[in-house]
Amino acid sequence: MINTNTNVLGIIFPNVYDELVSELTSERLMASIPFASRYRMIDFVLSSMVNCGIDNITVLVRENYFSLLDHLGSGREWDLTRKNGGLNIFPPFAQKNMGIYGGKIGMLASILGFLKSQKEKYVVMSDANIAFNFDFRALVDAHIQSEADVTVAYTKEELPAGILASDDLHKAMYYTFDLEDNRVKKIHINEQEKGVKNLSMNILVFERELLIRLINEAFIGGGVYLERDILVPQLNTLKVCGYEYQEYAARISGLKSYFDENMKLLDNANLEALFDRNPIYTKIRDDNPTRYISGASAKNVMVADGCMIEGEVENCILFRGVKIGKGAKVKNSILMQDTVIEPGVEAEYIITDKKVTISEGKELKGTDSFPVFVAKRQVV
Repeated sequence: MINTNTNVLGIIFPNVYDELVSELTSERLMASIPFASRYRMIDFVLSSMVNCGIDNITVLVRENYFSLLDHLGSGREWDLTRKNGGLNIFPPFAQKNMGIYGGKIGMLASILGFLKSQKEKYVVMSDANIAFNFDFRALVDAHIQSEADVTVAYTKEELPAGILASDDLHKAMYYTFDLEDNRVKKIHINEQEKGVKNLSMNILVFERELLIRLINEAFIGGGVYLERDILVPQLNTLKVCGYEYQEYAARISGLKSYFDENMKLLDNANLEALFDRNPIYTKIRDDNPTRYISGASAKNVMVADGCMIEGEVENCILFRGVKIGKGAKVKNSILMQDTVIEPGVEAEYIITDKKVTISEGKELKGTDSFPVFVAKRQVV
């Protein structure tokens, strides 16, 4: 783990796009969604920052954040238990003048005192809806070399079906860019036109002093959304540059994309692209290795520790502590932590939240285009 201070303050917004995966965020936020067998979505952005030497990281939570606090703890797994800097978590009402946050302008305005007291020259901000192994050092270097006021990271891709199908695009706002010589000339909000676009990753770099000034002005003027209310009106006065991210990225934009992005990791090429560059850290759960009982069958699966498999499993993602009973057959499914599949069950294309039980002899099948979701602690 790199411990060199890169003169960068990291800020993570863990609640953005909760509405896109309402099935998974009724009791948690986007950043807490389990992903890739043993991780949470926040692990990827948090680990990427730490791996690039960012050791002063702030998480601005809004609601449903108990599971995130439990997961992050003191930040020990990410080497963020420090006397100075380290991991800082700001919930609503942490100070007398705080309320429930609206957009990012309100969130950042609520911690202006904190931002003014920090010493880092640059601020990197990111949401937690994309799993990646991001080189934030390269991003900051590009920002410095271009002499930009703001640098925004983007990917070239088709607009995800999940955000296009959202019932409330006001809550799930997304941005695409028109670029000229790597400078952002126009920002489109909730664009609907099909084709490959420069789609924002909602990762931005500012100089800290500039960010403080812009947030203060925008908040006084009633601004809510950082891109819409700060960048769009000032594209002619601020130098906003783009940074194309060309490595592997798994963007969560709905339950279907959550299923698809997990299942893609059963392909070794995708798994290596996400995990081979730098380590991704997560909360440690001391458990026994997975046990495969006599007669068990496992084909093309990603399995965390603490599982016990007696039946047949194929093309599945199994989180910690999952139990597959004797004679059970589970295919093309995602089973979250401590799910119990009792003997004789036949399940295909399902997603179970934590601590779900599928009773003995039941048959539960979805389809590739519509996986069946079973909510947390439910017994089927």
